[in-house]
Amino acid sequence: MTYLETAAQFYHDVAKTPQVGLCCVQSTPLQLPGLKIPLPMQEMNYGCGTTVHPTELANQPTVLYVGVGGGLEALQFAYFSRRAGAVIAIEPVAAMREAATRNLALAAQENPWFDTSFVEIHPGDAFKLPVGDASVDVVAQNCLFNIFEPEDLTRALQEAYRVLKPGGRLQMSDPIATRPIPTHLQQDERLRAMCLSGALTYEEYTQLIINAGFGQVEIRARRPYRLLDSRTYNLETNLLLESLDSVSFKVDIPEDGACIFTGKTAIYAGVEPLFDDAAGHLLPLGIPAAVCDKTAAKLAALMPTEIIITESTWHYQGGGCC
Repeated sequence: MTYLETAAQFYHDVAKTPQVGLCCVQSTPLQLPGLKIPLPMQEMNYGCGTTVHPTELANQPTVLYVGVGGGLEALQFAYFSRRAGAVIAIEPVAAMREAATRNLALAAQENPWFDTSFVEIHPGDAFKLPVGDASVDVVAQNCLFNIFEPEDLTRALQEAYRVLKPGGRLQMSDPIATRPIPTHLQQDERLRAMCLSGALTYEEYTQLIINAGFGQVEIRARRPYRLLDSRTYNLETNLLLESLDSVSFKVDIPEDGACIFTGKTAIYAGVEPLFDDAAGHLLPLGIPAAVCDKTAAKLAALMPTEIIITESTWHYQGGGCC
């Protein structure tokens, strides 16, 4: 079996018999006023973070969700886009499509505002999305793309880029590795399906997003996810996996490279009331301004004694000067 076939069988099994806490962090799903999550849907919360960021969901966007799972995030997206066909969910595993359909029917019974027509579930996969070019506002996936080999991940990212409208957002949550995962674990197809051995490093992961054409990447959260302990996984030392929530924008890549926001700020501490680098960055004296990592490095090199660059918080919600 290929690793994709192994993953399909694995998720067929967990669709039939839910495994609580299979790969999700131990946290409560996003709480929204007037939204009730059916228990079976909670038990199938097979994600590692969240892709539902309310600040990105104004004006009832059309959302393409890749890998519907138990339907939890599809339901949450529908909360913001309450119209027929607003959420298009793509799922290759028939048993998972059936489970999500049942769970969404339960959600309609528990939530008077929700109609099952808000979420359309279709067979398909991340490599050939069944929608036209530049046709959706948001593409989202949670703890799926980390299963892919790098070549397949590149294909999936390029396909997401294709279907997004200009300015559209790719909203993802995936495990990343704090150091490269050894080959013997990468080749374990079941561990890969369980979101434990396919993770790339942060640098590899974000570079593949940029290579697909996304000109701006914003890190919404970065947190501990799982520990691969040395004894169980035959490692020299323990290996920490982290969960990374990101939003990547379909905008042109600037000539000097893509912008990645990780929560850094620049603080001008000179003698003038305002610093202007003549490249579009204005820093009022003493007031932190959010900057992308690329700009942070440039400002630090330009005025190392008068501009303070704070560390990445790994939590960025927009704003800033670039």
